[in-house]
Amino acid sequence: MDLSKEVKKAQRGNLHAFEHLIHAHKTIMYQVAKTILASDADCADAIQEAILKAFEHIRTLREPAYFKTWLLRILINECNQVHRHNKKVIELNEVTVPSSNESGYEKIELKQLLEALPEEERSLLKLYHMDDISIKDLADIYQKPENTIKTRLRRARENARLIWEEREGYQWINGNRN
Repeated sequence: MDLSKEVKKAQRGNLHAFEHLIHAHKTIMYQVAKTILASDADCADAIQEAILKAFEHIRTLREPAYFKTWLLRILINECNQVHRHNKKVIELNEVTVPSSNESGYEKIELKQLLEALPEEERSLLKLYHMDDISIKDLADIYQKPENTIKTRLRRARENARLIWEEREGYQWINGNRN
């Protein structure tokens, strides 16, 4: 969906056009925020701040076709700020240990695996594999060439595989599993 005309209207001060743009991107904004932040309240805070900053700075957007990428970059920055703030506070009451027969056990294992990865690798894997953000959009968001994003995704997947195998007790000797 090409929203370039709406972006241009919003840049000229049309509040209705800006609202339309935000409405058109609200789902992807939530998905991206949820990729970085655990709590819905934190997601809402980050989204609200991102919308406010986007509104204040929309006139600085040089290319209307990149509105979505620009908006998501602002959101990711806000999410990272909330995440850094929350890192200082450890909430022990959220820690639970599921039994192995619970239906959500695999999701918890995946979450634990992702949490073992460095933050950038975790975010890249979530955005690409879970939120279906394209390589091109990721390149725009991270302001890196597409090949760099592909390389980082490959390294993140390899790192995740190594962590998984280590946790599962696999050992690789000369390319053979023991």
